[in-house]
Amino acid sequence: MKANEIRNQFLSYFEMKHHKIVPSAPIVLRDDPTLMFSNSGMAQFKDYFLGYQKPDSVRIADTQKCLRVSGKHNDLDDVGKDTYHHTMFEMLGNWSFGDYFKKEAIAWAWELLTEIYGISKEQIYVTVFEGDDTENLPKDQDAYNFWKEYINEERILNGNKKDNFWEMGDQGPCGPCSEIHVDIRPEAERNKVDGKSLVNMDHPQVIEIWNLVFMEFNRKADGSLEKLPQQHVDTGMGFERLCMVLQGKSSNYDTDVFSGLIKKLEEISGVLYAQNESTDIAIRVIVDHVRAVAFAIADGQLPSNTGAGYVIRRILRRAISYGYRFLKLEDPFIYRLVDVLTIQMGEAFPELFKQQNLITDVIHEEEKSFLRTIEQGLVRLENLIQNSKNKILSGSEVFELHDTYGFPPDLSRIIAEEKGFTIDEKGYEVEMNKQKERSQKASASSTSDWIILDKEQNSNGIEVNFIGYDQMEADVNITRYRKIENRAGEFFQIVFNQTPFYAESGGQTGDTGKIYTPEGFIEILDTKKENNLIVHLTNQIPSNTNNLRIAVDRKRRLDIMKNHTATHLMHQALRNILGNHVEQKGSYVGPDYLRFDFSHFAKLTNPELEQVNTFVNDRINDHLALEENRNMPFKEALATGAMALFGEKYGDSVRTIRFGDSIELCGGTHVSNTSDIYLFQIISESSSAAGIRRIEAITGQKALNYFKDFENKFNQVAEKLGNPANVVQSIEKLKNENESLKKDIEEFRKKEAGNQKDVWKQKAVKFGEINAVLVETSMDNASIKDLVFQLKAEIESAFIVVANSFEDKPTISVGISDNLVKEKSWNAGNLVREWAKEINGGGGGQPVFATAGGKEVSGLGKVLELARNFIKN
Repeated sequence: MKANEIRNQFLSYFEMKHHKIVPSAPIVLRDDPTLMFSNSGMAQFKDYFLGYQKPDSVRIADTQKCLRVSGKHNDLDDVGKDTYHHTMFEMLGNWSFGDYFKKEAIAWAWELLTEIYGISKEQIYVTVFEGDDTENLPKDQDAYNFWKEYINEERILNGNKKDNFWEMGDQGPCGPCSEIHVDIRPEAERNKVDGKSLVNMDHPQVIEIWNLVFMEFNRKADGSLEKLPQQHVDTGMGFERLCMVLQGKSSNYDTDVFSGLIKKLEEISGVLYAQNESTDIAIRVIVDHVRAVAFAIADGQLPSNTGAGYVIRRILRRAISYGYRFLKLEDPFIYRLVDVLTIQMGEAFPELFKQQNLITDVIHEEEKSFLRTIEQGLVRLENLIQNSKNKILSGSEVFELHDTYGFPPDLSRIIAEEKGFTIDEKGYEVEMNKQKERSQKASASSTSDWIILDKEQNSNGIEVNFIGYDQMEADVNITRYRKIENRAGEFFQIVFNQTPFYAESGGQTGDTGKIYTPEGFIEILDTKKENNLIVHLTNQIPSNTNNLRIAVDRKRRLDIMKNHTATHLMHQALRNILGNHVEQKGSYVGPDYLRFDFSHFAKLTNPELEQVNTFVNDRINDHLALEENRNMPFKEALATGAMALFGEKYGDSVRTIRFGDSIELCGGTHVSNTSDIYLFQIISESSSAAGIRRIEAITGQKALNYFKDFENKFNQVAEKLGNPANVVQSIEKLKNENESLKKDIEEFRKKEAGNQKDVWKQKAVKFGEINAVLVETSMDNASIKDLVFQLKAEIESAFIVVANSFEDKPTISVGISDNLVKEKSWNAGNLVREWAKEINGGGGGQPVFATAGGKEVSGLGKVLELARNFIKN
């Protein structure tokens, strides 16, 4: 049975059991401060479990893209070393929100596995929670009793809290679980060793494939457990492991989920799989990691140096490093796997087809960039080796190669070992631990449990009551609050029964404003969305929690609204001017400026940028009124031409924003008429990533100030030029005069250098067969290089060292004749690196010519002394 059939059969089965089949949520999470990525199937349903939101259906099934590379659930270091761990994996799941519970979940799991998929009952073991006295939790006797109806009691095993009490993180929904394990060892092995002794023992062929979680509790910040309002079922079955079982394989990587990728990688590298342990690990790492990176990019997360983007970049670089080290792949190659991946998984996840070009281009550019980093790192590592006074490389310097320059530490170790060196591992660990401590201090925070003030709202489920489209002030009550602490200090998060404050989402920054109290006012510093809550950040709690007046910072909000509407108009302009391939790939909308990332293959020309400016300003001058629909079915909205944006998750009902011909799905705040924007101006255009351009722009008063500033600068330039009638012509005249003077100076320098050549030639001193020219001078480095090569051409067996101080900057230039390099194995690059220490600098180059720069002019005399001693010895 092929992988696609296995997936479809799972979804069809639960559809017959009256489950609503929903698409996978994006792998990158936007509104959950506790998680960067979906690390389980339940992440997108967290609000339902906590009672923050009511589901459209009490029964749901899906296949969820998951990524486990950070936090509590982190499988990154295990990937490749075994045959069943992955960074990105699919989780098949069925869910009950206050509907069926243990009995049905167990019955349906057994029926699907044994009767539909045909797994032998004699190969299945199940576990149940044995209880935990420290938590005052009893054994899950109900699950045990239900399992007894289907399976021999000898195959029902007790599991401890670690294995059989599932928790998403330090806080949140949790509960006892029942795992289903399958023993896929050959029959002879199963007869020798009982499979139950191998359950949860990391045996590669006695594996857990399905976990049935019975959500009953919520883990609070103080570690205690409280009962959830309702009982829920959350099951997760590892798709890749299921395919291994049903396809009769002994490894996930032998299934058709991975076989196509492995075959393509064999073709690219010339290295066959299943031949050598180290290359097998490398191949598994690469075919696993390309999936994680591709899905993250498809869902809107581009590689970067911070947050989730840093994690994706790290995964990709890990794959590149394995290919470089073990498969000898020194050119970009991972991007060539995207076609195969898209064909394999595009039917179930159409975003791969839609974003295929972007995924390919981004990976290709990231590969080129990191391979350049490796090349540069090799040079730096060679310098460390050359300058090492013994056979041990400094751990702190190797760490700096990794931390500052991105050079893989494993590669440093391999190269050092090849050259007979070792690395001071203790020193390396000291620096690594320092970095971890810095990172932990920077991110250290604590969050208390919510103090619930509105018990009725909490028991009925919390519905977002955002009123900020129509008003910027409101009378409110606090329904819950909690304290948080971080590096910046102590703060409070507040939820009101209604709010006009917009919570940061969709690229638009959160509102700020005030809470008015009888004593005065409290600043609202920021507004964010956490799951389905709108959370207001303050530095104190009002003494009275009811009958409060809150108000958004009106001027700031109006500036944000101008920038958000301008973003829509610019998006329309770019598609009209550049083509329909333009799609939004990210944005920031704040009060000071807007930033817009979009797909395009080339830098925009000045005429194109001017066209975009003109297009947007024309729409502003057209006085286009806002046409808003706050509750339109998603499919109907798309049929009207509304654009769904990159990486966003939409519900069944959406809000549309139209200004003339521009129509988008959007939850943000906008001006009521484009004329409110007043003025639009692009201030920069650059590359954000491969195939992604970035425009930054300003509107309103800031755009007007921008032009006023230009006018002031222009007037200042005109004044400096004597207020000529034509400022541009005057600048051109100055430019031409400057070029002419530069040519005169260059001619003078060449003549001066020519005179110096004869002087230096006369200073040549013979040391046996060697003609040494050791001089100290003050000259530009280009002229020195020219002179050194001229002297080498005119003097046999030349050894030339020039100690130079030009504009208070010391430099060293070394030139050696080819015959001396060959006969004596002299190397100008090695010499200049060593001598550069005297001027507190560094450098390098070729054996026949090298240069170095530094900071200490006073060390130049010592350099010439070292050069004389070198020749004498």
